[in-house]
Amino acid sequence: MSITQNYPVAVVNLVIVKSPASIQCSHCQLPVPTGLLNPENENQFCCTGCQAAFQLIHDGGLDAFYGMASREASDISLKDRVTGDHQFVEFDTEDFLDSFSSSHLDGERQITLSVDGMHCAACIWLIEKLPTIATGVTDTRVNWSRAQVRIRWKPEQVSLSVIATKLYQLGYTPHPVRENDRLKRFQVENRRQLARIGVAAALAGNNMILALALYIGLFSGMSANITLLIRIASCLIGVAALLIPGRVFLSSALNAIRTRTPHMDLPIALALCVGTAAGFANVVRGTGEIYFDSLSVLICLLLIGRWLQFKQQSRAADAVEMLFRLTPRTTRKFENGESTQTLVDLIRPGDTLEICVGELIPSDGELIEGGSHIDESVLTGESAPVRKSVGDTVAAGTTNKGSTFLMKVNAVGDDTRLAKIVDLVEQTSATKPIVVQWANKIGGYFVTIVILLAVFTLFYWLPVSLEVAIDRTIALLIVACPCALALATPLAISVAIGRAARNGIMIKSGDVLQSIQQPGMIWLDKTGTLTEGNPRVVRWYGSTSYQSLIQVIENKSLHPIARALVEFTNKSDPALRSCYRWNRQQPISVNEHVGMGMHGRFEHLELLVGNDKLLRKYDITPSSVQKRLADANIAKGFSIVWVAANCKVVAMVSLEDSIRDDTENSIELIRERGWKIGILSGDHQSIVERVARRLRVESQYAIGEASPERKMEIVSDSQHHGNVIMVGDGVNDSAALAAATVGLAVKNGAESSLAAAPVYLAKPGLNPILEWMDLCESSNKTMRRNLGISLSYNVLFASAAFFGLVNPLVAAILMPISSLTVVSLSFSAGHTNRKEYSQ
Repeated sequence: MSITQNYPVAVVNLVIVKSPASIQCSHCQLPVPTGLLNPENENQFCCTGCQAAFQLIHDGGLDAFYGMASREASDISLKDRVTGDHQFVEFDTEDFLDSFSSSHLDGERQITLSVDGMHCAACIWLIEKLPTIATGVTDTRVNWSRAQVRIRWKPEQVSLSVIATKLYQLGYTPHPVRENDRLKRFQVENRRQLARIGVAAALAGNNMILALALYIGLFSGMSANITLLIRIASCLIGVAALLIPGRVFLSSALNAIRTRTPHMDLPIALALCVGTAAGFANVVRGTGEIYFDSLSVLICLLLIGRWLQFKQQSRAADAVEMLFRLTPRTTRKFENGESTQTLVDLIRPGDTLEICVGELIPSDGELIEGGSHIDESVLTGESAPVRKSVGDTVAAGTTNKGSTFLMKVNAVGDDTRLAKIVDLVEQTSATKPIVVQWANKIGGYFVTIVILLAVFTLFYWLPVSLEVAIDRTIALLIVACPCALALATPLAISVAIGRAARNGIMIKSGDVLQSIQQPGMIWLDKTGTLTEGNPRVVRWYGSTSYQSLIQVIENKSLHPIARALVEFTNKSDPALRSCYRWNRQQPISVNEHVGMGMHGRFEHLELLVGNDKLLRKYDITPSSVQKRLADANIAKGFSIVWVAANCKVVAMVSLEDSIRDDTENSIELIRERGWKIGILSGDHQSIVERVARRLRVESQYAIGEASPERKMEIVSDSQHHGNVIMVGDGVNDSAALAAATVGLAVKNGAESSLAAAPVYLAKPGLNPILEWMDLCESSNKTMRRNLGISLSYNVLFASAAFFGLVNPLVAAILMPISSLTVVSLSFSAGHTNRKEYSQ
């Protein structure tokens, strides 16, 4: 009987670790316990789990996996394996499939699963080969940043439980996607990296203390025995630093060798290994320099840089996370005259839902009872709530602003319009090209040159003496260690991001700092970006006799213009209004005509308040004088609202949505930098054109009534202008923000827009855009300077090491100096002169 049949896996792992056997498992490369050795088989396995995984991979013709996978990844996959024989039977239940998967017209189903144990490129490659292992699986796509896999399969050929079992047998445990899965994985990885840094810092600190004791001992006559003891202690701490926190560099270098790709970790690992080997040899010999203090500090600094990079990547992975929270988790299902609370995941087309005031609508559907005002800014960008009556359609993610109503569900989940917009943002974010940084451009060449130069140095000086050759090779590897080069760009980016945050500019991805070095096209959303978003009454023309009644009917609407009229009439003279006999009269009926205005009927009066369309609907024509007055106001960029009493125009109201004070000056300064300006809004075309005329924006770049899909299409089509910036503050801008080279979300923007945009400007107006441009310019200068200094340092002192002008001791001192220089210079990244653009 196999040992794995009697003991839990945790015990098996303990046996494996303690086994003296030298034969390695054919799957995970761990030692095979003596009791599990089978001399008759070519392949040996440490447990039945590895044997099953190996057989599954081999039968599928996927043996290339073992050439790509690292030992570290295999080891972790084995330790993460769940005990027992998991069958995933619950995956086949109707409730599970309905809640977590979707069906397609071709009969196939699709599901997204979280997977544990995915650690490297080999894991991605193997999981995406699932169709060759499980018959009936038609497609698998891995989302590395979320540790998720999207699977499509034919239910008549294979069940979901079988697919999940195959994944489990490969070493990847699947789970249904939960809201906080990615957050939990980030927290686990963050703790792992911080723990690694903590261990490295403790070891480096102790080694520096020992190094200080040795240097002091050179001048104070320390005894040989004490010196030897300190050298041995330094050696032990240095080896521990290499094998525990520094193991990550060794594993990365091993993968680079296996895949034959130059990697920055390769010379780092080589320097660490050669330095450790040379230091160990000198400890044994009792003479020569040891380098364990410098090596320990180097490991700590590199791990800190790696953690900073991880934090930036994690923020970028949140690009569309908030969009999935735009629909509620629960809703009220209406059946048999009663409403009951239920999960949104369980509602189906044809169900009846009760939506109360202030609630988010969970699905697409149509009103079957009642009426209300719906805030559709999530989809259309129009800030004014829209009146909905029985028979009208409503969309998921919109908000009920009026009264309670009943709706019939037409589409749920991935079939809703909101879900399609979310998918647009996700796809655009995933396919957006990543800016190639200078360090990456030269990284491959640098790594190759350093390694070749080290080999050349060794063989060039070998005829002189072995000791000289090794000494100069070690010095070259230490002094040419790419620590400064590795820190040059990410450190400058981190400092710039921190300085920007203190100035109210939140940058979630360092890539954007290098994305706009050449000017192109900048698209600006109108409402809330160029304008204040709060219209106000500029002037009232004509009779003021009906202001109290106008206030009564406009109070029934949530439109911004209605709020402006109510605010204006509240400020009017109460004594003037009190002399009219309709002052306290309540309307018989009030109707809102969407996109036109309000109609109110009183006992002795029919009152209309609205635009030209409303007047035409009731066959009312303003006088020639009134028309000329309206044209004059329109020419000034004002909106016009007419007041008609008993089919006669009695007043005209001029309103303005004020453009921000700094907008015109900021746009001119942006133009001076070479950028083309465009306005992209969901508001009416005429309003957009008036704002464009005021800001001297070309008519071809003043686009109104744009849906989210249209905005994204326009931004994507603008790529021929060069770099494209999209500035917006609404959820409807999310797809366009993601499609642009850089998306900027401005103050008061919805959370999902901020998640889709890599830059958030916390300050109002357009001045922060100019500050951000200056920040990018400053940080780019700092990065170029850092790279120049680090490369010059490596070229100069590597040459000196080759000719013996720098010995290993001096190299060990110069190495951290180069890093400290780069660190010091990086603090100037993002520094600007803080110009006052509003002047």
